[in-house]
Amino acid sequence: MADINSFLNQVITRNPGEKEFHQAVREVLESIWNVYSKNPRYREAKILERLTEPERVIMFRVPWVDDRGEVQVNRGYRVEFNSALGPYKGGLRFHPSVTLSVLKFLGFEQTFKNSLTTLPMGGGKGGSDFSPKGKSDNEIMHFCQSFMTELYRHIGPNTDVPAGDIGVGGREIGYLFGQYKRIKNEFTGVLTGKGLGWGGSLIRPEATGFGAVYFVQHMLNDLGKEVAGHTFAVSGFGNVAWGAITKINELGGRVVTVSGPDGYIFDKDGITGEKVDYLLELRASNNDVVEPYAQEFGAQFFAGKRPWEQAVDIALPCACENELNADDAKLLVENNCFMVAEVSNMGCTAEAVELLNKNLVYAPGKAVNAGGVAVSGLEMSQNSTRYGWSRDEVDARLHIIMGDIFKTCKKHGTSNGKTDYLLGANVGGFVKVADAMLAQGVV
Repeated sequence: MADINSFLNQVITRNPGEKEFHQAVREVLESIWNVYSKNPRYREAKILERLTEPERVIMFRVPWVDDRGEVQVNRGYRVEFNSALGPYKGGLRFHPSVTLSVLKFLGFEQTFKNSLTTLPMGGGKGGSDFSPKGKSDNEIMHFCQSFMTELYRHIGPNTDVPAGDIGVGGREIGYLFGQYKRIKNEFTGVLTGKGLGWGGSLIRPEATGFGAVYFVQHMLNDLGKEVAGHTFAVSGFGNVAWGAITKINELGGRVVTVSGPDGYIFDKDGITGEKVDYLLELRASNNDVVEPYAQEFGAQFFAGKRPWEQAVDIALPCACENELNADDAKLLVENNCFMVAEVSNMGCTAEAVELLNKNLVYAPGKAVNAGGVAVSGLEMSQNSTRYGWSRDEVDARLHIIMGDIFKTCKKHGTSNGKTDYLLGANVGGFVKVADAMLAQGVV
């Protein structure tokens, strides 16, 4: 059997230039290699070789006409990574940074994240290098309709159920769903993140942030602590950060930072009440910078910097992949931060993860941020029964799911009284997928 480095070199050779995908595979392999190497059935069935190869990659052009009558061409993708546990499930991202490597990394991560939720969902991801920023509603509608005109043939409520992601909110989901319904002449739960009046689920917009805080709450309780009384650094100020800030405030914690592409703000009094409302209004106006918050409320603004230099108890990266690097990690450790929970996907670089996992309590995105896809799965369930649940029902189920993920991490990651949440999440997610693949044969 090849050693881990030989296997990684094979992945890199087969997927040249895809550094984000390489990073995601390396992180998982370093955690699960012992389990894999000790199980001859996994090795004989080439489970890892199959797991690191998407079942299907769809790439297509997206032509559309802008408001000036000019033809524009973008590139669309859907990576259907693994369906051992259920229909492919994962978001659509509309952003100039979208590449095949980014989507393969996200689809690979999604496979294990969805496994952890205990819901019957496989892993997938998709999107386009199109940016909604600066586009009119009419242009966004035209793009979404063109995108779905190709994508519709590859998805379905029992095949692949996309959701939103960066650049894909309620407006975009509406346009995508409308075009799917028009082409297929059917009203089905083919997309999640829909509006409440036409098949959406309560607390879906807040779910990733809520779920992340529930997971952090479990980690704190395991240490004999509570959310109340602790200070939090949060990055970003989109739906994910909003959900996290809202739940932290409810539980008595204090959030002192948010960030945007222009820098971050530090508000020692805490981001609560009308301040949160102001951030929502700022975001709704398509203004993704945070300096206006500092001007409005007299907070400190740090241009071009990230919030990890502040002395806080707990750090929650909520913005994008690799937003917290090794230098940031060193600052957090030096400032006596005792917990970092990734809310963004692969929010920390590999070097940062290594440092954090040695010096404080660290948990990876595939466990911490699974609340978003969990409530998407609950939306699928509601669509299947054509019946909606109350806010309290959805929240209660989200609580249970995040508690189950925490238990899985504890089960597979605890030794000598200490829990390695990275190890627990990766092994727990892998074993479930691998066993399902064994049961279903070489497909």
